[in-house]
Amino acid sequence: MSVYTLLDASDILSFLDGYVLPPLGSFTPIKGGIENSNYFVELVDGRELVLTLFEELKAGEALFLGPLLDHLEAGGVPVATPLQDRAGRYLGELRGKPAQLAPRLPGRHPEAPGPDQCRAMGATLAHLHVTLRDYPLDRPNTHGAAWWESLARRWQPQLSIGEGELLGRLLDRHADICARHPGLPRGLIHGDLFRDNTLFMADAVTAVLDFSETGQDYWLLDIAITANDFCRQWPSSTPDAQRRAAFLAGYESARPLTGAERAALPVFLAVAAMRFWLSRLDINARNRAEQRGGEHVLEKDPGEMRELARTLLTEAGG
Repeated sequence: MSVYTLLDASDILSFLDGYVLPPLGSFTPIKGGIENSNYFVELVDGRELVLTLFEELKAGEALFLGPLLDHLEAGGVPVATPLQDRAGRYLGELRGKPAQLAPRLPGRHPEAPGPDQCRAMGATLAHLHVTLRDYPLDRPNTHGAAWWESLARRWQPQLSIGEGELLGRLLDRHADICARHPGLPRGLIHGDLFRDNTLFMADAVTAVLDFSETGQDYWLLDIAITANDFCRQWPSSTPDAQRRAAFLAGYESARPLTGAERAALPVFLAVAAMRFWLSRLDINARNRAEQRGGEHVLEKDPGEMRELARTLLTEAGG
């Protein structure tokens, strides 16, 4: 939730005019995430909303979000379904980019999740997967295997010898595990379920945020992405077995893993870390090339995910 597009009061007022809402009270840019621009918007009646400008998705690509979130909310998943404007649309346009307004849900991002929060997050992720099992959205994961293999080819010549060897082993292990377990369950995944895309009150999940990465892929990839960020030995970034066990127990309370998923999980954990190592390298390079920076733009450390991938690959047998 960084801010790449800077808005002023006239921009916000113009966008709000398309909705049946009280007048604007105040607005504040949000620093968090790394892809879209986000603002907290407070109305004069005290109601709080989140305004999102999609920096990567085009309008036609972002149209799936409103109906998807409506379906998830109806299924009991805690999400912020976008408001509909005067014309009944979930999605509008601001500064030439698709934009939406959604309610600001209660809670805070968990900084150092304990086992109980990890268990709750696992159960919520499984509930999300089950709720979307038959949802009719044919959208591939735009940051799945084809994407990271292409990115790896582009970045490999720029990496150190050790980094290049690590990347090659990760790609080989992923290809091997998928070949040995071709029937791994698939469905719609969130694709980016880090702590900063969730809200908690105590040990309860109050919101799952930012579904712009949603697409069809292995559910196991979603499990690995989320577990990697939640299940650490805080404040260290070292993976934590107790938290991971709690996360998986929570997940299996709603959807038991198959034997193939259990066998493939160690490799998928390492590969999920690799996916964000590559994406952070690429986004940070783009920020420099396009001179996108400043106090409201967050850059996440690629090295964190590189070392996590190295650790997890060792756990998976190298």
